[in-house]
Amino acid sequence: MTNYPVRMARWSAGHPWRAITGWFLFVVLCLGAGIAVGGNAATSADFGVGEAGRGEAIAREGGLAQRPVERVLIEERGAGRLERATGGAVAGDVVDRMRGLPEVRSVAEPVWSKDGRAVRVDVTMKGAELDGKKHVDPLRAQTEQVQKAHPGLRVEETGGPSISQGVDKLRGSDLSRTEMIALPITLLTLLLVFRSVAMATVPLLLALSAIVASIGLSMLASHVFPDAGVGANIILLIGLAVGVDYTLFYLKREREERDRSQGQLDSRALVEIAAATSGRAVVLSGLAVAVSSATLYLADDVIFSSIATAAILVTLVAVVSSLTVLPALLVKIGARAERRAARKPRKSRKPGSQKPVRHNVLLRLTARRPGAVLIVAVLAMLALAAPLLGLKLTDMGRETHSRQTQSMPTFDRLNAAFPEVKALHQVLVRADAERADEVAGALRSLAADAKDDPGLNGTYTLRSSADHRVTSLELPVPHYVSTEPAQESLQRLRLEYLPEAVRELGGGVDVAVSGDVARYADYPAHQKEKLPLIIGALLLVTFAMTVWAFRSVVLGFVGVALNLLSAAASLGVLIFTFQGSWAEGLLDFQSTGSIGSRVPLFLFVILFGLSMDYQVFVISRIKEAAERGVPTRQAVLDGVGSSAGVVTSAAFVMVTVFASFVSLHFIEMKQIGFSLAVAVLLDAFVIRVLILPALMLLLGERSWWPSRGPLRAGKSTSERPLANVG
Repeated sequence: MTNYPVRMARWSAGHPWRAITGWFLFVVLCLGAGIAVGGNAATSADFGVGEAGRGEAIAREGGLAQRPVERVLIEERGAGRLERATGGAVAGDVVDRMRGLPEVRSVAEPVWSKDGRAVRVDVTMKGAELDGKKHVDPLRAQTEQVQKAHPGLRVEETGGPSISQGVDKLRGSDLSRTEMIALPITLLTLLLVFRSVAMATVPLLLALSAIVASIGLSMLASHVFPDAGVGANIILLIGLAVGVDYTLFYLKREREERDRSQGQLDSRALVEIAAATSGRAVVLSGLAVAVSSATLYLADDVIFSSIATAAILVTLVAVVSSLTVLPALLVKIGARAERRAARKPRKSRKPGSQKPVRHNVLLRLTARRPGAVLIVAVLAMLALAAPLLGLKLTDMGRETHSRQTQSMPTFDRLNAAFPEVKALHQVLVRADAERADEVAGALRSLAADAKDDPGLNGTYTLRSSADHRVTSLELPVPHYVSTEPAQESLQRLRLEYLPEAVRELGGGVDVAVSGDVARYADYPAHQKEKLPLIIGALLLVTFAMTVWAFRSVVLGFVGVALNLLSAAASLGVLIFTFQGSWAEGLLDFQSTGSIGSRVPLFLFVILFGLSMDYQVFVISRIKEAAERGVPTRQAVLDGVGSSAGVVTSAAFVMVTVFASFVSLHFIEMKQIGFSLAVAVLLDAFVIRVLILPALMLLLGERSWWPSRGPLRAGKSTSERPLANVG
């Protein structure tokens, strides 16, 4: 592990223009291959989980799966009642126009609201449910033509396809705004760290090039792991953070060694030293993030598979960039620095001498009272984690979308006038074709039993497949999927009404309840079921990676405990902020009283990986000091002190990137950005500056058990063979 980064850096430094050209060609090739092959978007079948997913599979088998539906709402602009004749004429115009479109499968007869103030026209589109957004524009164009012909009325269109299209557009504009926030702040941070435009630009350019290459590679990977539509977001979120961080670790070390050598070592030698120390840490950190992200595949969910693929690709590409093209760039930049230095008088400090490490106030406090600091810091983190006991996970329904999303204001008006279209239960029964009448009779009995259920509206639709093997019963739910009445009606349907119908049918049938409410309920349940498995895998990975990196079982257990503490505390802060309403105005969101079902799992996995960045970097510096013959206590203080500046800078970059996602309009992305920003702050400024050094100070030499501790060669790092550095 020590030799490979050095060998790669040595070749790159010796052939800088080849390395730079090769990297540019690699990025172009990745993007070009991705565009040429194209991406593979996930289908409805890929999203199904739990009983709802099983029901959808039965429905698809019988050709009864839910299809994309658009609804045209016609009403007076004011508060007046819509004239029956006028509304009927306009609705008829809509029906005629829609029936003539090739994208339309069927158009239902106009339906009037109970109060007579509005009329709607339901338009069912051809194709799969998720494909509707690709073909909705012709429908919207016809609606706009009707609106122009009747300016005194409000004629608007909404539905799953329109809203999905609006979500994509708003997400795109949000990400553009995020880049406009994160990139300048990141560049400013790097300018403050390096005080050099060239050195500050390098990390940003490499991070962006890694993102571009990863987007191309993700298109290729989507043919193995279908893209659920979140890959680009994750590549940007993770790529900018780790891409800058890895380059920053490398650059800072090269700068330190250049300052220490006082011109006695040329750029190629300095790059090799940086590769043997920080380069090794970058490889270990990148592998940790990639392996941690891979545990998301255990979720058996297309969304988390997309997240894992994106995170793994961009992390590994960022590692490759820091080990290949970065040394070449450093040699070219270093040559300029050496020419400038040659024109200036040299300082008298002896080459290779160590500058005394300046310890900040918190570290000095930790050194004096490690036990007290450890107790106070751990108790504070546990206090932050306390809200975790009240965690409520839900899937974020369509009604939680920002009202700036296309068609959402119309969606609200439509659901107010026609509450029966808010949600749907779909009962699927698969049986032999000769039992179709028997199945239909049992489902009619079910509908009759549920007619007066407070969570339903008392109507139903019964459909049968062409081969009569699959029968579908659709029960409208006049409540949003996230509400208690909707959830309770699902429980009654599954636990009371359906079992009675199944008893009437006897054996030989396959039944399931799907639909909007079932999807909403089953997805969080699926995540809760998988959470212990994934966290267990994460703990094992963290332990194994730490033991492998430092040959210490004690540090392995320390790494696991600190990552758990950091994740729990950040999740507690997230729950306190988003499950309540006190921060709604501050962070521009409307609380759902819950946390998105994907957020905790995403937070745990990504944070465990990113925490290894700081852990590997800090402990590597401690180990280097110990290898020079410094006693463990002083090695801990020097290692933490010497790494504090770069860890702080790296953390600031990560926090900037993650916090910029809080400005997004989508509640789940807000929660992810907020939780990761909090997690990095806690990890960098509490875990790595207070708790980790306090623990290692108390443990002393036992920190390295079962090994006897780092070798005490008594030589400075720069005096030892490069192959053994780090």
